[in-house]
Amino acid sequence: MSIRADTEGKAYDDINVTPMVDLYLVLLLIFIIMTTAGLQGLKVHLPSESAATSLAKKKIQAITIANDGSICLNTVPVTLDELQQRLSEQKALSPDFPVVVRGDSAAQYKGVMDVLNVCAKLGILQVSLATKPLKG
Repeated sequence: MSIRADTEGKAYDDINVTPMVDLYLVLLLIFIIMTTAGLQGLKVHLPSESAATSLAKKKIQAITIANDGSICLNTVPVTLDELQQRLSEQKALSPDFPVVVRGDSAAQYKGVMDVLNVCAKLGILQVSLATKPLKG
């Protein structure tokens, strides 16, 4: 630290921060090297996925309610009872699968609620409602 005088003769302090910045950069470099070296870990042979688990992957079930009240499960027209039966069969295969409900904007609200009630009755937890994004 040095004390200098300005043009009016008043003293002011001047701190040279360059060595401090050099120290911070060296410390940052050390931390970067140490964290990447610590992530290497031990080499292990990871198990590969078997064919049986790939067959039971989660498949999204799409339920569409048209404006006339008809219901489709993955483009196949179904009644409410058939929908419940097919979803329960899917739940038996994989208990945690996602469902997307697509209701026509002109459809009756009761149709959408009936489908949501079937999902709730079966204990399906991953239910999404599909919408179009707002313009603007």
